Amino acid sequence: MALDLKYLINLPPERAIKFLKSKGYKFSWDWHEIWQDAHKKSFTVAKVMREDILTDIREMVQKGLDEGITFQQFKKELEPKLKDKGWWGIISGKPDEVREELLKRKLITDVNLIPDGDEPITVKLGSPYRLKTIFRTNIQTSYMAGRYKEQAENTDNRPYWQYVAVIDKRTRPTHSMLNGRIFRFDDPFWDSFYPPNGWGCRCRVRALSEDNIKERDLGMDSSENQISEEMRLVSKKTGELKLVSVYTDPLTEHKISPDVGWSYNPGKEFRVK
Repeated sequence: MALDLKYLINLPPERAIKFLKSKGYKFSWDWHEIWQDAHKKSFTVAKVMREDILTDIREMVQKGLDEGITFQQFKKELEPKLKDKGWWGIISGKPDEVREELLKRKLITDVNLIPDGDEPITVKLGSPYRLKTIFRTNIQTSYMAGRYKEQAENTDNRPYWQYVAVIDKRTRPTHSMLNGRIFRFDDPFWDSFYPPNGWGCRCRVRALSEDNIKERDLGMDSSENQISEEMRLVSKKTGELKLVSVYTDPLTEHKISPDVGWSYNPGKEFRVK
């Protein structure tokens, strides 16, 4: 399945490349252990607890940006490396059995990551689906961070930003609700809603000038007094809740929020060197 990045074909990737290169490494067992803003500075993949494996994945994502390789090329090169190192497939069974298998493959050093008990558990490692998620998420986030920096540097000419969603059967209803909305570049809305706003999000932002607004007779929005936070479920397994930004439409009173864990702007604190 091809990436929905057609609108980025003519975008020089230099800043996207620099954004990914600026990140350090973080190890995490569950995706929500590295929360929101930390993703701006850290490259992480859930259940990768070895530096060599995380480096392999990161280098291939970087290659995707540097050379513009497709997902199929990414998968073809990376999958054999991950299989050779044991980070592939599904491990199921009682906690002791799963722990023993992970130790045998040298995939964990902290055995406390695996809970005690007799209830069967499942640990999902590498798979074609996971590789697609890793590739799409990191490529899209890097491009959006680079795009944000470009737009932020051109606000004298184009100070109005329009949210643009891809409207089809895969579009989230909340993202469809935001399609076409226009906020000034300095509206706090963009601190939480600059795309991507979830796994597989294909949304983008279009920068507009004062003339664009007048010629097209476009209406403006403001998030003043309309941004709040609500607790949302992060993990069904643990019942953990975390704060998510919420925009309340002043006309319909519909509450719109990014997916859990995505209430941040990937390029906000990125410094171009």
